[in-house]
Amino acid sequence: MRLGTYPCIIKDGTLAKQLYGAEKISERHRHRYEYNNDYREILEKSGLKVSGTSPDGLLVEIVEIDQKEHPYFIAGQFHPELKSRPNKPAPLFVGLIKAAKDLK
Repeated sequence: MRLGTYPCIIKDGTLAKQLYGAEKISERHRHRYEYNNDYREILEKSGLKVSGTSPDGLLVEIVEIDQKEHPYFIAGQFHPELKSRPNKPAPLFVGLIKAAKDLK
């Protein structure tokens, strides 16, 4: 079980990088699930971009779909709600609200 805070390296040119504004972030986990790297190449060829990984690149932390294909599709292995606060919401939540507002 992954429990606690783990580092994540975010790739340049991604929605995740735009939202977090940083190359390295740290987020909290509480789960037993992992991305199956056996399917990583085929999923990336099909449009699911791996935008954040563990520092060694083996654990997928964030995936997204290009905004040309979907206005806001981003997912993290971590729990952004664990660090989110009323006066400092998690970047993934801020991005979701902004994307919904911009849809009109």
